[in-house]
Amino acid sequence: MIEKASILITGAGGFIGSHLAERLVFEGRKVKAFIRYNSRNSWGWLESSPSRDQIEIITGDLRDYDSVKTAMKNVTIVFHLAALIGIPYSYISPLAYIKTNIEGTHNVLKAAQELGVQKIIHTSTSEVYGTAQFVPISEDHPINPQSPYAATKAAADYLALSYHRSFELSVAVIRPFNTYGPRQSARAVIPTIITQALSGQRRIKLGSVHPTRDLTYVKDTIEGFLKAAESDQAVGEVINIGSNFEISVEELARRISQLMNIEIEIASEMERVRSKASEVERLWADTTKAREILQWIPTYSLEAGLKETIAWLEEHLDLYKSGMYNV
Repeated sequence: MIEKASILITGAGGFIGSHLAERLVFEGRKVKAFIRYNSRNSWGWLESSPSRDQIEIITGDLRDYDSVKTAMKNVTIVFHLAALIGIPYSYISPLAYIKTNIEGTHNVLKAAQELGVQKIIHTSTSEVYGTAQFVPISEDHPINPQSPYAATKAAADYLALSYHRSFELSVAVIRPFNTYGPRQSARAVIPTIITQALSGQRRIKLGSVHPTRDLTYVKDTIEGFLKAAESDQAVGEVINIGSNFEISVEELARRISQLMNIEIEIASEMERVRSKASEVERLWADTTKAREILQWIPTYSLEAGLKETIAWLEEHLDLYKSGMYNV
């Protein structure tokens, strides 16, 4: 399907979206990038992308049905990645997450239904599971969102699946676990650790360090998206994309310091700590379904992915405010 498709990516200026756009261009696909309108006409990470001139940029607002529908005209496949993703800010402004993550997803689904879009790849998050009740976490694990962000993403997932069941819209829900790599926001733990260390800090400020995460390098996550677009079996399914291992935040910081050949002290600061009932203590993906349906397995080891991320951040450290806690 994807070979002759006209493709729209929502959130294309973001971390994962920009990597996906570049990969599709590299493969010779026709790509439209839906970027949030702003007065500076900034295209996010696509601004400096070598693929920028080969991508059709469309500005608008996910919360505005008219601009979403206009962007989706004459499109075959939509990769829906646009969302508000910062967990701490979802405590401050839950309504913003409701409008973007739920209403915005509705706009994409409704426009797809009306325009006859052939397939929607909807982006979920492992945060919808909450703290693991069993490991590894399969797609049958209970949904138990513990933050406003996770609650809105869970609602968006169910909305996407309802459009498949009620209106026969071809929807696949991809549920990434803790994607990391070049261009990731400083809100995430890996760039937080690396940028502090690159700035000469040896007392690394973090939140809770005991929770575990399943870390997936961005190139592997992108491969999962592409295989979902190709697979008819993925329609109507929720599929985890992860690395099938867990590592604590503390151990992760130690691994990074070893790769950077530095000694660090880890400091847990209260302003960075989630409230106890909201903290997801453990994430570890069961990727059996991805392997069986998509024939997808991750190819990057944690060490290989971290090395590429460190190298990229060394070249782009000026883009990060490492001394500031980014909500």
